[in-house]
This record gives sequence, structure tokens and C-alpha cells, in this order.
Amino acid sequence: MCLCFPHFSYAQGAALLQPYAGEETRQIKSLSEKDVEDLQAGRGWGLAKPAELNGYPGPAHVLEAAEDLQLSPETRARVEAIYADMNAEARRLGALYIEAELQLENAFSDKSAEPEVLKRLLADAEALRAQLRQTHLEAHLETAPLLTRHQKMLYARLRGYDTGNGHDHGGHH
Repeated sequence: MCLCFPHFSYAQGAALLQPYAGEETRQIKSLSEKDVEDLQAGRGWGLAKPAELNGYPGPAHVLEAAEDLQLSPETRARVEAIYADMNAEARRLGALYIEAELQLENAFSDKSAEPEVLKRLLADAEALRAQLRQTHLEAHLETAPLLTRHQKMLYARLRGYDTGNGHDHGGHH
């Protein structure tokens, strides 16, 4: 009996069977070098997408677009303070999260992973990830009310978002 798959090439099969090829050399297999850099720098790592993509601008991107948004000196100072607080906490939590992922990595690399150990390591890592996500989302919540409706619409346009969703989340009018 011949099982033939005419539209399935060897190259496709290799890609399906080797999705992690090259990642085995990472110090922490679950984090790329860019992931580690982003976490160490306090960058968002995509954790605040629910806010960002629903009309709650983030402080880092608001500051990047400060001139285009014509932020007042007072608004800029407030956004800078939100960013500084968020970034400091995100760096702290990012370092702890990297360490938690390293402990999980080590449990598997030294073959000491057992269900109870795994449960604890995962709980630790995911609690830190949740705190990190909350830090970024809260910064978006704090930033949004500081911008006018026009500034939020301009921000969305500058970021390349479809602004036809009609969402308005407060702020100055």
C-alpha cells in the first residue's frame, strides 16, 4: 500500500518536523536573544496589545510621537513619569522573569524536572509574567486619559491602526 501525498514536499516536511531547529543552542530555550534584550530593557514584549489595539496608547510610543502629537509640556512630563515608573518596574520584573525561565530551563537540562517541581517553577514564572503584563497595561491605562481625542486618533494613525472602530476611551475633549 502506498501513501502518497502529491502536494507535500520534503522541504515542507522538514520545516514541519524541525520548527525549533537552532533554538537548542539558546541558554534559555524558551526565550530568544531579542526576548531577553526586550525584557532586560523593560520593553513591552507585546504584553499590552489589548490596551494598545483598543485605543489606549502606551507611554513609550506617545513619547516617540510627542512632536507629532503636540504634547503640552505638562502632558509630556506626566507621560515621561508614567514611562519612567513603568520601565523601572518592567526591568525589575523582566530580570526576575528571565531568572524564573532559567530555573525552568535548568530543571530540564539537569534532568531534575518532576511534576511538583515543574508546577512550582511554572507558577513562579507565570506569576512574574502576569505582573509584568499588568505593569505595561496599567501604564497604558494611565496614559490614555492624558491625551485628547484628536491626539489619540492621530496616535492610532501614526501607529498604522485602523481608526474606524469608533472606540473612545475618555481623555480630554
